[in-house]
Amino acid sequence: MEEKLIITISRELGSGGRTVGRKLAEALGIRYSDKELISKLRNKFQLSAVGIEKLKGEKKTWFSEFLQMVAPVPKEAARLEKDKPSIQEFRPDVTTDDVFKAETEILKAIASQGSCVIAGRSGFFALKDEPNKVDIFFTASYAHRLDRVMTKQLLSKEEAAEVIDEVDRRRENYVKRYTGTSRYDARNYDLVINMDDLSEDEAVNLILHYLKFRKK
Repeated sequence: MEEKLIITISRELGSGGRTVGRKLAEALGIRYSDKELISKLRNKFQLSAVGIEKLKGEKKTWFSEFLQMVAPVPKEAARLEKDKPSIQEFRPDVTTDDVFKAETEILKAIASQGSCVIAGRSGFFALKDEPNKVDIFFTASYAHRLDRVMTKQLLSKEEAAEVIDEVDRRRENYVKRYTGTSRYDARNYDLVINMDDLSEDEAVNLILHYLKFRKK
């Protein structure tokens, strides 16, 4: 029986790392988990994907805690919301700590089910105790990322730059808060891949060669 393999994918928006992760999972014949994490978080907290991203990007939870103090959610209203959940973009009763705890539990549950490729910014940390794990970070030049985001999301150059800068800020805040390290620190990963001069398929082949070499 083959040893379970867990591959975590961390990436800069517009680097192409998500697509490489999917293609890598297909090449290895193992599960690929990407939107599954966001879906489970949405269901758990009844927050929109945008709301989750905004919450995860906050440096502190003081704003939510302040709102709870000055305008607490009535117990009856909270009970009704639980009985009849609706997706929201903001909930003052949910903190960044709640999301990180849930995310870690979900990632561990996914990893416990067998070999997989998991795309998620905290995977390298949340799954640090997995015995056979490979952590990969995908990066690219700002120009490369701009072009990709403009094409994928049909945005102007200015709009794409705004999206990239905001996502970068939020992801760095989140990782720093809960891992005590920068997501850009190469020491967090086994492989750091610059996608500027690589196609997605070339990146997959590079990783496959690394995995083969790693077994020796």
